[in-house]
Amino acid sequence: TTDEFILDEVDSETTFIINNIGVDLRQYSKQVESELQRIEQASIKDYIKESQNIALLHNQITACDSILERMEGMLSGFQSDLSSISSEIQTLQQQSVSMNVRLKNRQAVRSHLSQLVDELVVPGAMISTIMDSPVTEQDFLEQLHELNNKINFAKELSFRETLACSDIQDIVDRLKLKAVSKIREFILQKIYSFRKPMTNYQIPQNTLLKYRFFYQFLLANERTVAKEIRDEYVDTMSKIYYSYFKSYSGRLLKVQYEEVADKDDLMGVEDTSRNTIFTLGQRGTILSPAELEGPILVPHTAQRGDSRYPYEMLFRSQHYALLDNGCREYLFLSDFFMVAGNSALDLFNSIMGKTLSMFLKSMSTYVSDCYDSIAVFLCIHIILRFRAITAKRTIPALDKYWEAVLELLWPRFEMILEMNIHSIRNTDPQKLGVLDTRPHYITRRYAEFSSAIVSINQTFPNERTNNLLGQLLIEVENFVLRMAAEFPSRRDQLIFLINNYDMMLSVLMERAADDSKEVEGFQQLLLARTQEFIEEILCPPFGGMIAFVKEAEALMEKGQLDRLKNEEARITQLVRGFSSTWKQSVESMSQDVMRSFTNFKNGTSIIQGALTQLIQYYHGFHKILNQPTFRSLAVRSELINLHHLMVEVKKHKPNF
Repeated sequence: TTDEFILDEVDSETTFIINNIGVDLRQYSKQVESELQRIEQASIKDYIKESQNIALLHNQITACDSILERMEGMLSGFQSDLSSISSEIQTLQQQSVSMNVRLKNRQAVRSHLSQLVDELVVPGAMISTIMDSPVTEQDFLEQLHELNNKINFAKELSFRETLACSDIQDIVDRLKLKAVSKIREFILQKIYSFRKPMTNYQIPQNTLLKYRFFYQFLLANERTVAKEIRDEYVDTMSKIYYSYFKSYSGRLLKVQYEEVADKDDLMGVEDTSRNTIFTLGQRGTILSPAELEGPILVPHTAQRGDSRYPYEMLFRSQHYALLDNGCREYLFLSDFFMVAGNSALDLFNSIMGKTLSMFLKSMSTYVSDCYDSIAVFLCIHIILRFRAITAKRTIPALDKYWEAVLELLWPRFEMILEMNIHSIRNTDPQKLGVLDTRPHYITRRYAEFSSAIVSINQTFPNERTNNLLGQLLIEVENFVLRMAAEFPSRRDQLIFLINNYDMMLSVLMERAADDSKEVEGFQQLLLARTQEFIEEILCPPFGGMIAFVKEAEALMEKGQLDRLKNEEARITQLVRGFSSTWKQSVESMSQDVMRSFTNFKNGTSIIQGALTQLIQYYHGFHKILNQPTFRSLAVRSELINLHHLMVEVKKHKPNF
């Protein structure tokens, strides 16, 4: 221990002192004991001296102990109280959590119950509005929406077997019946108003669209009434459209041209008083956007003005009215009756079917006796454009009708075209009267007709049409060749061919594209016959020189030109004959050409071609005489200078 350690230290120290100082231990012990007694006495005196202070300190310590003891008691009490308070706080916290959960549950229940009560309660304002207000008022429409929501909510609750539902079911049912009754009466009145004469039915239709929710309410809550209204609308509008279009179509026919083509008005017929049936003229303007979608014809106005129109104009007016009304009707049905797809098409057909059948029947009757191919073809392209318009508007309602009309028109157009093809094929040139080199009336009919069809067909190309035009072109070419063969001389044959090819080409180029098959074909034929005719007219005055040039050029190619070295007399005659007669011959040739061709421009072109060819032959004549075989000929000096000849020839070119 510590005390033992201190004693050991003291002993060791004392031993050290004794050993080092050499003091007697007994004496030293007495000395230490005496010193201790002295210190003890001094200490006792100090204690006695300080006894009062020590007593006071003792009392103070005792008092402090008492105070501390009381404080310890108080602190112990506080500790006990704090433990109790902590326990109470925990209890309160648990109660708070429990109350919070109950509050949330009650709030959730209150929210659902409040919504349920709000949905179930039928306010007095709704009852009075549904019962007393006109259906056209905004309040009625708003309360009808609310009633519809309550009806749907009551149905939902009845599926859950909610008892509260039975409390309102009776009043909701009675309000529903009242609303259905008022709506039915309102819609039927609007439908009946369509039947009044001179009524613009688009106005009540627009009114119905404004209240389209009425039908939605009926469809959801009273399907029997909804079906009654739908059937009544279908029946009414079907009769209205049928009556309107039947009357309109009948009146239109009264302003049609009285004189129409018949089965004898064909291209190959010798004489027809109606050549205009092969000409497009201004009839093609009906396909322009302004005309195509322009105002429809008003028959009684046209009758008062004694106006008459071709069939395609009546057809356009009739079908544009159908397109306009059909598109509007389809949109109304889709919107008001809430139908789409096949349902919308079926509903549309139940309304317009009778009218469309009447149109097809009427058209079938007309087409079966129609021989105006341009009118039929224009009608086809009117339908193609109207079909594109409905497709652009994304309205499929009339698609099947367009197809049905085209199935009527295409075969008729092809049949009329085939009749014309057969008429040309079977034409006997010997029965067509006096021969004339001017353009034939049959080729003029073809040119007018072909240019009309080609120009119309450019927007919507059709292979069947192109094939038939190709057959017609072949027959016309054969006919022209048969007619040309009737002329005794080749010169007259060529004049006839060139005049007819040129006329057909001119007419076609006015309307058809320059790269069309017809234009290219006639350009090639005209060029070939023109070249042949140039050779034909150069032959009488300059045939000797031309024959010599061709013969000499052929021998030059073989290297046998020396075979002509003994032809001096012939060459002399050719040189002097050309020099003395070329001007007169050219002048006579020019006048003859201009008399032979109806198209002055074409005649001028032929003369220019002939003079150019003449200069080329004379240039060849020069080259031949410049060969070593003929250089010694004295007559070479009498050759006309080529440049001088060209200058002189230019003076004979006609200017038009």
